[in-house]
Amino acid sequence: MIRIDSIWLATEPMDMRAGTETALARVIAVFGAVKAHCAYLFANRRATRMKVLVHDGFGIWLAARRLNQGKFHWPGIRQGTEIELDAEQLRALVLGLPWQRVGSGGGITLL
Repeated sequence: MIRIDSIWLATEPMDMRAGTETALARVIAVFGAVKAHCAYLFANRRATRMKVLVHDGFGIWLAARRLNQGKFHWPGIRQGTEIELDAEQLRALVLGLPWQRVGSGGGITLL
């Protein structure tokens, strides 16, 4: 339904009370701009909640996800302020799996 060409993960936590305008301002602050057909992911400090902001070329979509158990495998700030993911890594991340271990083609690249 929504075309996504690139997926960007922000390493610094975001307050999950943020609405669309606040999340949009945060994307601009972290990534410099909101580009069409890009998804921008943010987590709270405990990495138990995630928000995804997507610009579909016409408007902005904001989605939220919460894990009832465990937490998302979110990278630390020491790895940079933003990281690009592929679709396989996004699927693993959303399920709460260690997405850093998924490489191109679904092969494990990191132990």
